[in-house]
Amino acid sequence: MKLNPAIAIDGYKVDHRRQYPDNTEVVFSNLTARTSRREYTDHVVFFGLQYFIKNFLIKSWNEDFFNQPKEEVLRRFERRINNYLGPNNVGTQHIADLHHLGYLPIKIMALPEGAVYPLRVPCLVIFNTDERFFWLTNYLETILSTNVWGMCTSATTAHQYKKILTSYALETDGSAEFVNWQGHDFSFRGMFGAEAAAMSGAAHLLSFTGTDTIPAIDFLEDYYGANSDLELVGGSVAATEHSVMCAGGMENELETFRRLIQDIYPSGIVSIVSDSWDFWQVMTDFTVKLKEQILARDGKVVFRPDTGCPVKMICGDADAPIGSPEHKGAIECLWEVFGGSETAKGYKLLDPHVGLIYGDSITIERAMAICAGLKAKGFASTNVVFGVGSYTYQYVTRDTDGYAVKATFAKIAGEDREIFKAPKTGDGTKNSAKGLVAVYKDTDGEYYLKDQVSWHEVNHCEFATVFENGKLSNEVTLAEVRARLASNIGSDKL
Repeated sequence: MKLNPAIAIDGYKVDHRRQYPDNTEVVFSNLTARTSRREYTDHVVFFGLQYFIKNFLIKSWNEDFFNQPKEEVLRRFERRINNYLGPNNVGTQHIADLHHLGYLPIKIMALPEGAVYPLRVPCLVIFNTDERFFWLTNYLETILSTNVWGMCTSATTAHQYKKILTSYALETDGSAEFVNWQGHDFSFRGMFGAEAAAMSGAAHLLSFTGTDTIPAIDFLEDYYGANSDLELVGGSVAATEHSVMCAGGMENELETFRRLIQDIYPSGIVSIVSDSWDFWQVMTDFTVKLKEQILARDGKVVFRPDTGCPVKMICGDADAPIGSPEHKGAIECLWEVFGGSETAKGYKLLDPHVGLIYGDSITIERAMAICAGLKAKGFASTNVVFGVGSYTYQYVTRDTDGYAVKATFAKIAGEDREIFKAPKTGDGTKNSAKGLVAVYKDTDGEYYLKDQVSWHEVNHCEFATVFENGKLSNEVTLAEVRARLASNIGSDKL
């Protein structure tokens, strides 16, 4: 879908220009994650603004508004609004004036992308730079929100996975080197369209390198200066799916495994779907029959179950008959066949020729339970890879972390006016800051909000200008965002 930027708004914003007090000159707003519905989230990750600026504020506005004939721009605007609201007094002069100006008279100042900061601290502020276009600040609220909140939410989620996996890896393995590959993005098919998949997939790749969402790599090259020729942006391994495994027939499943391992992929990593019919037969029978070939390969065979309770499948089911494969779990079954080594922390690590990935209904809570379950059984958490899918990345809303764009300051007829919201019927969650806002760091490096400040404080805090009058500034790269985010691993944030 190709957006018309002049009407990429919630419908109620069409006539807010006339609803502001007469002689309004400046509207100043901020984007803040106000509260989280996730018990483990008290900090969030900032990501996605540069994409929004490049793709919408610059590319879309230039190509589909400023570089189009004014008569066509006005015709399209008037037709849509009249068909939508009926004949009204919204008018088109303000749109004509903006077109004549030739750029968006907007300034955005923000925290650096990849920053981890507390809830209720703004990540950016936005305001108009030309008094004639005071209405434009919150006219952009909807499109700013819809482009940024989801990427911040996915980045926050991925970072939480990274912190959990890193913590358990250090406790049980002694090294977190494998963690970059331990969280693998399986979400593409379950996301709300390809663009949402690429946006969320890019956020995943801030914390991990494993992905099946290939467009996320293109996204990071297009908008965040990544170059897959020079750096590892995202990668994966050869892998099967159920159609491949089932096409050979149930009676020939063992031969399908053998063909994959010996003929098609005699070396390297190959991930094989293993639960088309009887996963436990694969774990206890096929593995024994294929052991010699697997151990002779220069590479790893990764077994992939996708059904059952992930925790029980991997760590074992205490309610299953003692001694059964279900009771032992997949990792213990693989250990009994292939053995392995002991980590520096004294935990069992499977022989490097075999591994396991689980890619169905993984959540933060299940990932923690699996890591804890493996540790309790004496196994390193790095024995397993998690396929993180759309149940994690799609099953969220703007309210998951309470993102909202709110005006807190206006200048009207030369008078500075503080704006704030404090509903008596609310619980405080929707209360806003008041006046101009700035964000600072304390002596521990923690971001904090200060409201009712001066313009000098806004301009000399942790905010940096990233967009002004149609131009991008302070551009960041994937490498910089990753490094900034990684510096928070090991802290108490998130």
